[in-house]
Amino acid sequence: MKSPRRFLLLAGTLLLAGLLPQFASAQGAYPNRPIKFVVPYAAGGLPDTVARIFAQRLGDKLGQAVVVDNRPGANGVVAAQALATAPKDGYTFLVTDGSMFSINPAIYKNLGYDYKRDFMPVSLAARAPLYLAVHPKVPANTLQEFIALAKAKPGTLNYGSSGIGSTHHLTMEAMKAALGLQITHVPFKGTGQSVPALIGGQVEVLFSALPSLVGFVKGGQVKLLATNSARRSAQEPNVPAIAEIIPGFDFAPIVGVLAATGTPTSAIDRISAEMAQIARMPEVIATLSNAGIEPIGSSPADYGKAILGENERLAKAIATSGIKPE
Repeated sequence: MKSPRRFLLLAGTLLLAGLLPQFASAQGAYPNRPIKFVVPYAAGGLPDTVARIFAQRLGDKLGQAVVVDNRPGANGVVAAQALATAPKDGYTFLVTDGSMFSINPAIYKNLGYDYKRDFMPVSLAARAPLYLAVHPKVPANTLQEFIALAKAKPGTLNYGSSGIGSTHHLTMEAMKAALGLQITHVPFKGTGQSVPALIGGQVEVLFSALPSLVGFVKGGQVKLLATNSARRSAQEPNVPAIAEIIPGFDFAPIVGVLAATGTPTSAIDRISAEMAQIARMPEVIATLSNAGIEPIGSSPADYGKAILGENERLAKAIATSGIKPE
């Protein structure tokens, strides 16, 4: 007969063995430390705004801090390297617009990163449509009237942009190509220069985000004729989408979350699911709407499709614009 001491020791061992998996599971529950959102731009831009709004709510939901780490420079290379050198454990993500994967590879040689090789889509967080805006002196109050004017007076209208290769530039080039328009490009260094040029009448038309224009619209200094998204925006439901005239036209900038290739699928699925819930929060919708942004919160597969679609559309626009790789 076994001694009581030996029996108790055996029972304790069995009990501990049964609890160890639960203890290990609790210790390794994801996430159990802060998460980082790497943004390839300086603070204040579209990706940074989206990253910070989602990061705050994501941290609340996960019970862990979500830190935004701005890594601007070298056309996204600095941020891409920060992601590539971090452990592939689901604690470091990239939050960026589509230009890193659609525009940059077409206009810069030897970027040092490749979307299909280095990244995995997690969630399409948001889109921010640009609006076709004209100076009040332009005798057109609708998109159709503007198109008719441009066709009647080829080469006489000037349009501003945020620079060669910007989405603002490529949207207009795509529109010109689809409709056979001749409008002269005047590039600026960002909307901080292009919008004042429109208000001052140095250019007659441009594409820009709503927050840069809304005050001038209310003051009668600008007219909104269309949006470059695939459909009308809830922010300006009376402004038509160019896609209503050009089927498939969609150049609204998108912002999403990506992980480095090799990141556990379980982590990607968890972050994606949480992003989708955050995108439906009324306060998030309201906050983003004030910044001219529409929350989405998609699955990894849907974000992957969105990137490929954007790449295809922008590649055609870049070819049409005549931009040569540097």
